[in-house]
Amino acid sequence: MAISFFGLAIFLFLTLDSDFTSSPVSAASEGVQITYGSVIKLMHERTKFRLHSHDVPYGSGSGQQSVTGFPNVDDSNSYWIVRPVPDTNAQQGDTIKGDTIIRLQHMRTRKWLHSHLHASPISGNMEVSCFGSDGDSDTGDFWRLEIEGSGKTWRQDQRVRLRHVDTGGYLHSHDKKYTRIAGGQQEVCGVREKRPDNVWLAAEGVYLPVAESKHASS
Repeated sequence: MAISFFGLAIFLFLTLDSDFTSSPVSAASEGVQITYGSVIKLMHERTKFRLHSHDVPYGSGSGQQSVTGFPNVDDSNSYWIVRPVPDTNAQQGDTIKGDTIIRLQHMRTRKWLHSHLHASPISGNMEVSCFGSDGDSDTGDFWRLEIEGSGKTWRQDQRVRLRHVDTGGYLHSHDKKYTRIAGGQQEVCGVREKRPDNVWLAAEGVYLPVAESKHASS
């Protein structure tokens, strides 16, 4: 069952910092800035599948929680919370500049989008998984935001790439699909080359407004 925008807004209010009082934007619209604490879906530009995870481990490689591309829009396991890396001054509601290192936390399972040198199940590229928990995160969860074009901060209508810090691999998907446990879902993996299949866009979600006292230049 899909989580409604209203339900997501309630979730955000329950997890907001105590000094953050603005109301979240309850639906994505063109030009909305992505801020820390926003809950979003990432859409693979070429195939339109959403970045997805669920509590099903890979049967090979690391055996960690699997990450796939999901064909349907109305799926609650495709929501990700945009987080800063630890030990930074970034706050909830801050905008995110290009070349910033971020983390993506899977909303349902609380695990982090992760990668390493294990081989992905279908193509043999670098595996992308979910790993850790709220208080358990390492550099394998770090992704560098690369914005395509001239924009300085991440917006909902911008094409972006996410490059894994430890391995140098770009978050990637393609039309190679699973046939058994995750039938119809497509592989998500990491590749070191910059390709058209590395491009993602922020799609559905609840976007926290920019904190008034914490604007980043745009």
